[in-house]
Amino acid sequence: MGVELLFKIAGIGLLTFVLNMILKKSDKDEIATFVTLGGIILVLVMILDMVGGLFDTLRSLLNLY
Repeated sequence: MGVELLFKIAGIGLLTFVLNMILKKSDKDEIATFVTLGGIILVLVMILDMVGGLFDTLRSLLNLY
């Protein structure tokens, strides 16, 4: 799961970079900024999902609930 997640994050980063460059070349800087923010938010949601899974695993491992 770790390698797949790294590839997903790298893919999102690459796609965001390409879209950002295309939009900046066509003088659409505001939309390029929104695309970049969307990519960052998408990656953060993926990471937060993994952290939530880690806490669930720790809770079940330690029999807290």
